[in-house]
Amino acid sequence: MWALYLDKKQEDLTGIGVFGDPGMADAVKKDNNSIGFNNIIYVYDITSRKKYEGIEVVPIDLNNNGLIDVDEDFYDNLDSVMSAVKNNKYPSPPARDLYFVTKGKTQNELVIEFVKWILTDGQKFVNEGGYVQLSEEKIKEELKKISK
Repeated sequence: MWALYLDKKQEDLTGIGVFGDPGMADAVKKDNNSIGFNNIIYVYDITSRKKYEGIEVVPIDLNNNGLIDVDEDFYDNLDSVMSAVKNNKYPSPPARDLYFVTKGKTQNELVIEFVKWILTDGQKFVNEGGYVQLSEEKIKEELKKISK
């Protein structure tokens, strides 16, 4: 992902390679000269909502004015970052949508009901897992896709 974000190939990057998000976060904590690309659940403590000690987030100058303006400064805690992603203030990429996929259009009622639950009642559990809740607009859009 880091290579893609920098518009490079994996082979173009130099440094120490690590496997997976936990390994990346741990490597960054141990080396003052390191930088990593990680999911937010490995940067922020899900309980305290604060950054893990030894981790700092590199902010993105979204309007390219050379400063991190007030509306670009949302990295202090997990709730601020999640809100920025949900409200499209934090760009994609590096944020990204995750999808359920099936082989062809599913007709399985249990699968359809499960996806409906995820888009409705299940949204209250999303933040606990370190993911960002969908916006109301996105939920409506996705529910239309599975309604009969």
